[in-house]
Amino acid sequence: MPPDTAFTLQELADLADVTPRTVRYYIAQGLLPAPTGSGPGAHYEDAHLDRLRLIKRLQRAHQPLAAIRAQVGGLNDGQVARLADSDHQPPTDSAVDYIRAVMRDEPPVAAPPPPPVPAMATPLPPALPDRSQWERVALTPDIELHIRRPLMRHQNKRVDRLIAIARELLEEETP
Repeated sequence: MPPDTAFTLQELADLADVTPRTVRYYIAQGLLPAPTGSGPGAHYEDAHLDRLRLIKRLQRAHQPLAAIRAQVGGLNDGQVARLADSDHQPPTDSAVDYIRAVMRDEPPVAAPPPPPVPAMATPLPPALPDRSQWERVALTPDIELHIRRPLMRHQNKRVDRLIAIARELLEEETP
């Protein structure tokens, strides 16, 4: 097997179509392993590029980073490379099922078609925009809640209720 190619941070970022800051963030969040070496001599390998490609692929399937970390964390470099190179798209409802199917060497099963909508059904909510923004809500100095916006009106009401309950619960625990 040929040795891995060594990339600088900028080369890796360019190849993966992300920013160097994103690479550093993913390392800090445990999504990517640390580079080999440190400082100006630090370099990244094919395994880093494969993980970045898989992360981006799962993000396109609308998976949050926490779920991606859980799914990809237990995979070895060979499994990650196979998933990153796969032509199959993960079903939009479960990236976990997709990864399990690939790990079993089974072709992933396509998501079933949605059931027909009855004539009197409530209208579907409008599709979320392509871009979303995360809102950080500090509950205590050490606890934060992160919310992806925009949300539907009923979801906003639930989030507001969740924040109120969480703050009340956390206030009870303070001595």
